[in-house]
Amino acid sequence: MKSSGGGDDVGASSGPLDWRFSQVFGERSAGEEVQEVDIISAIEFDKSGDHLATGDRGGRVVLFERTDSKNASGGRKDLEGTDYPVRHPEFRYKTEFQSHEPEFDYLKSLEIEEKINKIRWSQAANGALFLLSTNDKTIKFWKVQEKKIKKICDIINTDSSTTLGNGSVPTSTNSNVTDSYLTNGGSHDNYLSNDYSFPPGGIPSLQLPAVTTSHETSPVARCRRVYTHAHDYHINSISNNSDGETFISADDLRINLWNLEISNQSFNIVDVKPANMEDLTEVITSAEFHPTHCNTLAYSSSKGSIRLIDLRQSALCDSHSKLFEYTATPASRSFFTEIIASVSDIKFARGGRYILSRDYMTLKLWDINMDSGPVSTFQVHEHLRPKLCDLYENDSIFDKFECCLSGDGLRVATGSYSNLFRVFGVSPGSTETTTLEASRNPMRQVTTPARPSRPSLSSITRVVRRGAESPANGDGNGNNSFDHTTKLLHLAWHPTENSIACAAANSLYMYYA
Repeated sequence: MKSSGGGDDVGASSGPLDWRFSQVFGERSAGEEVQEVDIISAIEFDKSGDHLATGDRGGRVVLFERTDSKNASGGRKDLEGTDYPVRHPEFRYKTEFQSHEPEFDYLKSLEIEEKINKIRWSQAANGALFLLSTNDKTIKFWKVQEKKIKKICDIINTDSSTTLGNGSVPTSTNSNVTDSYLTNGGSHDNYLSNDYSFPPGGIPSLQLPAVTTSHETSPVARCRRVYTHAHDYHINSISNNSDGETFISADDLRINLWNLEISNQSFNIVDVKPANMEDLTEVITSAEFHPTHCNTLAYSSSKGSIRLIDLRQSALCDSHSKLFEYTATPASRSFFTEIIASVSDIKFARGGRYILSRDYMTLKLWDINMDSGPVSTFQVHEHLRPKLCDLYENDSIFDKFECCLSGDGLRVATGSYSNLFRVFGVSPGSTETTTLEASRNPMRQVTTPARPSRPSLSSITRVVRRGAESPANGDGNGNNSFDHTTKLLHLAWHPTENSIACAAANSLYMYYA
């Protein structure tokens, strides 16, 4: 899929990628129990790809920074002389901070948990990093900057041989005091005098610490803004605008527009709340700004539709400029149809022409210039269709899986159960469908051969449906064994390289190709 917007999608495919394990942070040992507060709930690369942020259910944000680009010094000759090839993307722990704390809404008798729902990087400035983090109700704007470390140096003894910075011992301005001093600092006259001088030889027991500024630096996080009291329902999305000044936050029924510098005021731009709540038929599930057009944003709904809106049309965008939806055939409808159609995540491609959406069963790629249907559909959970009843009983059918696109737009990825994630090629004619496991041996799950692309009714639509085969952990007869308690919900693709970071419970796994 070619587009004139650079970095969106290119037409040539380079074949399936060979994915390899890169790093793991917080790896569990066998039999180790995972604490609920340590489970990762958000992952995000910054635009440069040099920093990675994760949030967890305990309200903490952990930052990682890339190290291989800094360490790759020396010329080509030096690199060729080493015993190993040029290093793959490598990150190290940078810092962490407590972003949110548990709260209690006394008016509604509602507990507000500290879990981080989303993290979004803002534009860096003056050597400092900026990012937004949100829980269910409160959004915070953080600044992370390197600060010089202050250390306590040698202890100064106040004896006659120790001098201060000006070269003299501390004495009183009154040199006429001749009284002998007691050990408690008083005088024989039993009153305290301001005219005090150190006795000859000083006071050996009195020691003064000296604080000096070291040349070493340490990252320090400081909360710059707190955006609150604007959402009655749980916040599911935040997204920065390309203008660098504003961002949106979305809950089940409303989308608000904020200015980064103004925390006490926001503008409601989308409101789907009906006059009578009994008439409510759908809710907002995800929202994101266009990567380059500051007036355009998209949001998805629980009915499986995606709406594109233009902020120039009106202050309250009740009407959409474009609607993207996939209608199931009447013969295939069932009790679960609307549940599995709910879109859990949407992402714009880098150039902004394509939108990737994830529902429970599939990944869909949409061209914003063509609202007749998705240009590609990738089957992720088709092998679970016979088990929808069981998944409904244990609430797994409501799991919210995220999706991501590669920076070049050639591939898409999303998570699944049993700590698996799947990578699909989106180029015309590509049959790439790879299933990997979040472990030190990602290719333990054998690459699944992809179903050939179905011929489309029109050469314009190029509808592709792939990946319907079950992952390799099934027996091939539809009796697939999967663990619905180990789910890979969150993952992110490096903006410029084929590198994926994904969360399996409290562990952060990174892979490269």
